[in-house]
Amino acid sequence: MRAEIDVLGTFEATIDGVSIVPSAAKPRHLLAVLAINAGRVVTAASLIEELWGVKAPRSANSTLQTYVMQLRKFIAGASSGADRYQPRKVLETKHTGYVLRVDRQALDVDRYVRLASAGRAAGAAGDYENAERLLRAALSVWRGPLLVDLTIGPHLEIEATRLSESRLTDLTLRIDADFCLGRHHQLLGDLAALCARHPHMENFRAQYMLALYRCGRPGQALEIYHQMWATIREQFGVDPSPRLRMLHQAMLVGDPIIDDPRFVVNGWAPDAITR
Repeated sequence: MRAEIDVLGTFEATIDGVSIVPSAAKPRHLLAVLAINAGRVVTAASLIEELWGVKAPRSANSTLQTYVMQLRKFIAGASSGADRYQPRKVLETKHTGYVLRVDRQALDVDRYVRLASAGRAAGAAGDYENAERLLRAALSVWRGPLLVDLTIGPHLEIEATRLSESRLTDLTLRIDADFCLGRHHQLLGDLAALCARHPHMENFRAQYMLALYRCGRPGQALEIYHQMWATIREQFGVDPSPRLRMLHQAMLVGDPIIDDPRFVVNGWAPDAITR
């Protein structure tokens, strides 16, 4: 059985190339929860909370069982004849809930996690070429926000937040790897867009300042700092972080360390120079 499950974007799930995703919203939602937890038991209580929240109907348990039966029909329809799967073994009932028995490597989210972990390890070892390559490959697995075409419940919302934060971290580290490789000129456009998209994220602002400074545009780099200072001061009543203030001061005095390719604002170890 060859399964493929994509959750980093629109939801897609196939077995041997045949879609097993129902069109009805609730069974589709149920399959998404089971898919992202492939190989792990998801309790019936958790599934009911995810599908209905705090307003679960009295018939929730029996309705959940009906949805499971519908999913098993889709699984059975993915094959025929002698090769027909046993849906109850693919979507197995346990004492407390259900488990989808497919290889975790079938999930795009697991491919992302493996590539990102390898990229972070390469960067920590000072291998910035491989760090950049692996992190770029990890980020390319994303086709959009987690399950962007589903209305998700509390459990998937937590997972969506966790993975979105992980993606942003990996993106800042991939950009740092590019800095270590002397590619600051190529970063300007992407960093300008990221600052516009995430106006309160200091990481991207600091990286944009660094790229501008290294491209011979210190005035614009300092302007980015003052824009950030004004934004967070007005909206939150706080100053930029000590790290950003130190970067600003280093630019004001023309500290030569800023031009060292190993100088980054987020931090690789042991090779990178950070502030």
